Amino acid sequence: MTKDILKLDDVKHLVDSFYGKIREDKLLKEIFNSNIQDRWPQHLQKMYTFWQTVLLSEHTYYGSPFPPHAKMPIDKEHFDRWLQLWFDTIDENFTGEIADEAKWRASKMAEMFQFKINYIREKSGSKYVQ
Repeated sequence: MTKDILKLDDVKHLVDSFYGKIREDKLLKEIFNSNIQDRWPQHLQKMYTFWQTVLLSEHTYYGSPFPPHAKMPIDKEHFDRWLQLWFDTIDENFTGEIADEAKWRASKMAEMFQFKINYIREKSGSKYVQ
């Protein structure tokens, strides 16, 4: 029986399970590993606080999530795969209002990130910004 995302331990389980999949995924693992390198513990901690803030309304994340992604060599297929893994991870572990909110928030974030990245690329005249 699955339950909703209700506390920080649930967020940590979601984030750890999701990034476990990312680190094995053919399309995404190299992008994440080359950017994060040996800083996975720090990245996971940042993701715990980000999703804790977004989903549980416990404000522990301070920062701006977009800038680290702005110059990455990513496009629609990467965002689609990221979302697929996110949705799969949620569906395997959680059900309920906050789980649905996690899917909606991730979809909107992916949409906005793609829009901003494309805008930056169009302004620079380059497929990938250096």
